[in-house]
Amino acid sequence: MEHIEDIILRHSQRGMTKLRPHMEADYCRQAAEEICSWKRGVVLLTTGFYVAGYPETDGPTGTAVLASVLRDMGFRPVIVTEPENAELFRIRDFEVAAAEVGVDVDFFRQMIFEYHPVGMISVERCGLNAENDYANMRGISISEHNAPTDILFQIAHEYDIRTVGVGDGGNEIGMGNVADIIKRELSLVPCVVKVDYLVIASVSNWGAYGLAAYLSILSGKNLMPTYVWAAQYMKETVEIGSVDGITHERVTHVDGFDESVEQEILDALADKIDAELAETAAAV
Repeated sequence: MEHIEDIILRHSQRGMTKLRPHMEADYCRQAAEEICSWKRGVVLLTTGFYVAGYPETDGPTGTAVLASVLRDMGFRPVIVTEPENAELFRIRDFEVAAAEVGVDVDFFRQMIFEYHPVGMISVERCGLNAENDYANMRGISISEHNAPTDILFQIAHEYDIRTVGVGDGGNEIGMGNVADIIKRELSLVPCVVKVDYLVIASVSNWGAYGLAAYLSILSGKNLMPTYVWAAQYMKETVEIGSVDGITHERVTHVDGFDESVEQEILDALADKIDAELAETAAAV
């Protein structure tokens, strides 16, 4: 039987399947169970990856889907990203907390003091690597364009705040959990920032969709936005300026995958939610 973890790891091209044997089999479900346990309040989500002068399409859509589900569950999602990315989320009325490039730990301590988050989630967000830099998959530094939102995750334990990270390559917040394996198996300079729960996927959007699917199942009702909703949202972000992270083209593709693959993943997750909810209902 195919699990949600299997669905979000379809079409793997970046070696994420090499990391899976080193993780719990139901790693995505465990992350969702952790989120469900949080007291209802503010959840800080960070996303936005700088590519060729623009934010890439991987990250915002997954974050928007996840934030929508969190909002329906009674949480208050607040998205932390650069000011120039804020409009990507305000088009769906999500609250944004802007973080400029160059801000320091005191800025993020103040953010925690202001919002009192019950948890934090990162989706496709660059984290500090073993060479003390923020770099893309090609090893090129993006420090001058990247607000250090990973600081939130580095200091979260000081405030007893639990964290979840979603990534698909090795340089994202959370990949510090498996940094040694990434360095050995993928020959990359890994991110060193750790999280309490790591979700890996072939595409980070899909990892966020997997979390949203599990949150629906655990909530006992389908809260998941449809493929149509996600596709329309991505179209609007591309119109604003998002690009495919691989081709750098302003198209509704993610990491080189076209719309048909995105629909395949979301439809498979929708079917999984329906099957799980039906099974639960039949057992009552």
